[in-house]
Amino acid sequence: MNFDFRKYQGAGNDFIIIDDRLKNFPEDNVNLISRLCNRNIGIGADGMILVQNSKIGDFKMRYFNADGYPGTLCGNGGRCVFAFARHLNIINDKASFEASDGLHFAIIKKDNLVCIDMNDVKNITKNGNSLFLDSGSPHHLEFVKDVSKINVNDEGANIRYGKTYLDEGTNVDFIQLIDEKKIKIRTYERGVERETLACGTGAVASGIGAHYLGLTKSNNINISTLGGNLKVEFNKLMNRYTNIKLIGPAEFVFSGNFEIK
Repeated sequence: MNFDFRKYQGAGNDFIIIDDRLKNFPEDNVNLISRLCNRNIGIGADGMILVQNSKIGDFKMRYFNADGYPGTLCGNGGRCVFAFARHLNIINDKASFEASDGLHFAIIKKDNLVCIDMNDVKNITKNGNSLFLDSGSPHHLEFVKDVSKINVNDEGANIRYGKTYLDEGTNVDFIQLIDEKKIKIRTYERGVERETLACGTGAVASGIGAHYLGLTKSNNINISTLGGNLKVEFNKLMNRYTNIKLIGPAEFVFSGNFEIK
């Protein structure tokens, strides 16, 4: 069977996206998905997304990490799948889509950036200079003076596989405060098992984490990543962060097809 795909990237975070509304793709084939995401023997990507039908939104986003296993919410992937759904004419300039953590809303802005609504962040755990929170995916946050001096793959793996997160693991973000409205982050992604050029849920977690620690009073934060710039907006209500928005690019890279024998 042949499958068409389109590849998109958001701030360097790249995804293979497939129209699976007819439910023909073998989503339980972990080896197939991991091979497709492999940059040496496959198409190459940080993850794969299937667009499926939804009973509660315009479409469903089914996300898989590069290791072939289903993942939690991917923020950059959410923007990219929005762009793909526009290409399919499922939606126009705004949409609601179903993801692993529920329903999300998205809209394209005048500058051609995509803005998606994220779920509230309720629980933040502080341990010394680090934080842990779930922004749709779990994130351990380390605040450092200079992210350029961090060996993200080694230090990130040590935390991701450490005793604290032994059961399910976690994504790990290293964060440097630039000024009142800007931070720089580098992320080790669970499921990819290495540093990626950007992470959308990591950007959200890092912006909220910086605000929570009082490093910034701004609720409109620019996020600098290795792959480009993102923006995070939010409100704080009592002990909860609400009205969270992730804003950034969603760009088409190339299209193709592959055959499953």
